[in-house]
Amino acid sequence: MIETKTISETKEIIQDNKDYTLFSWSKQKGTNPIAVKYGEGVYLYDYDGKRYIDFSSGLMNVNIGHGDQRITAAVMKQMQEVSYVTPSCVTKVRGELGKKLAEICPGDLNKAFFTLCGATSIENAIKLARLYTGRHKILTRYQSYHGASVGAISASGDPRRIPVDAQQAPNFVHFDLPYAYRYEHGEEALLKDCVAQLERIIAYEGPGNIAAILLEGQSGSSGCFMYPDGYLKSVRQICDKHGILLIMDEVMSGFGRTGKWFGFQHHDIVPDMIAMAKGLTCGYLPFGCLMVSDKIAVKYDDAVLPLGLTYSAHPVSCAAALETLKIYEDDNLIENAEAMGRYLDSRIEELKQKHPCIGDWRNEGLLGCLELVKNRKTKEPMAPFNAKPDEMVVMNKVAAKIKELGMYTFVRWGYVFIAPPLIVTKEQIDEGLAIISEALKIADEAAQPL
Repeated sequence: MIETKTISETKEIIQDNKDYTLFSWSKQKGTNPIAVKYGEGVYLYDYDGKRYIDFSSGLMNVNIGHGDQRITAAVMKQMQEVSYVTPSCVTKVRGELGKKLAEICPGDLNKAFFTLCGATSIENAIKLARLYTGRHKILTRYQSYHGASVGAISASGDPRRIPVDAQQAPNFVHFDLPYAYRYEHGEEALLKDCVAQLERIIAYEGPGNIAAILLEGQSGSSGCFMYPDGYLKSVRQICDKHGILLIMDEVMSGFGRTGKWFGFQHHDIVPDMIAMAKGLTCGYLPFGCLMVSDKIAVKYDDAVLPLGLTYSAHPVSCAAALETLKIYEDDNLIENAEAMGRYLDSRIEELKQKHPCIGDWRNEGLLGCLELVKNRKTKEPMAPFNAKPDEMVVMNKVAAKIKELGMYTFVRWGYVFIAPPLIVTKEQIDEGLAIISEALKIADEAAQPL
C-alpha cells in the first residue's frame, strides 16, 4: 500500500512550490496545482491518495503512460556506464538512436541533430533553414504554437507571443488558415482559398527571400484544427517550385499521437526537416531532435555545421528515447492509438446528442479537442479566441469540475482537449468521458437547447 501524506503536509508541499518557484503561463497568485506524488499508467495520484485520470497525457507528451519502469532501467544502465560526454565524443546509444530514427522517418530524412526540447528543435530548424538557403524569411501559421524561446515564440501564431511582441525575432511572416467548422463556403472552396492565400503571401514577400514554411504536423494546443484535404500536398508542391524548405513541427503530433508515427504522414508528403520532442522520451527526460534530410546534410560534409548545444546527444536522454521507441513497437501503441481514436470518435458522437454545448469535435488518433459553443446554429463560442478573464467564467467552472471529479486535462478558451496516453483502453476512455460529460452540464446551462 502506498503511503500518503496528511492534508497539512500536502498544503506545505504546494506552499513551498508557490513560495519558491514560478509557474508557466499563470498569474502567480491564486494557482491551485495538483501535488502529484506518483503516476501509473493513465493515472496520477496526489499526496492525499486521490486519483486523477490524465486525459491530456501531461502536455500531450506522456504517450507511453506514467511510471513505465522499462525507461527507468534503461536510464540507470546508461548512467552506470557514462552519464555525459561532450557532443564531439560519441556513444553507442547515440548512434543506435540516430539509426532507429532514420528507419522510422520517411524519404531521405536520415540525419539526427539532438536537442533538449521542442523549442530548441524549432530554433535549430529555423537557423539551419536560413543557413542552407541563404534566405531569411520564415512563413508560419496564425493559430499555431512552436515553443517559448524567442525565435520559437516569434514563429508561433499563438497569442502567448503578444506580450513579447516588442522583443520578437524578425523575419517571421504569418498567414491565416481557416478551419472547416467556421468556414462558410464548403471544404472545396476552403482548400482553394487557403492555397491561393499562401501563394499571394509568397508573392508579396518574394519567394527568393523565403527560407522555409513551418507548419505543425497536426494542430495541437491552438484547437486541433484539421488541414483541408490536399493542403499539405499543395504546400509541398509550392515549396518545391520556389526552392523553399518545408519544416514539420511534430513536437506534439509525433510518435503515434495521431495513429501514425508522424502527423504529416496522413497527408502523403515528406518534409525537409522534422522537429521532434515530447513523445520522443514521453517526458521521462527532457530531449528533442531535429531530423534533417540528406539533401541538406550533404552541404556540411565539407563545411562547418554551425549548430551546437552543450547537452546535444546527451547519453542518458538518448537511452530513454531508444527505449521509448522500442516500447511503441513492442506494445503496438501506434495501432492502439488509431483504434482507440476511432472508439473515442464514436463515443463523442453520442455525447453530442446529450450536450447542446458541443459545437465541434476535431480529432486524429488521440489528439482531439471539443469546441464548446453557446449556440450550435450561430456557432457563438463559449469563450472566444484569446479570451479575457471575464469571458472565461463558464469554462473555468467546467475546468474546475473536471478537476474535482478526478481528471487532469488541458482546457483552453472554449476548448476541452482529449489526448490520453496511447496505452488507454476503451474502459478508461469511458471513465474519462463520463467525467467530461458531467462537467459539460455546466456549459449546457449557458448554451441554447437542442
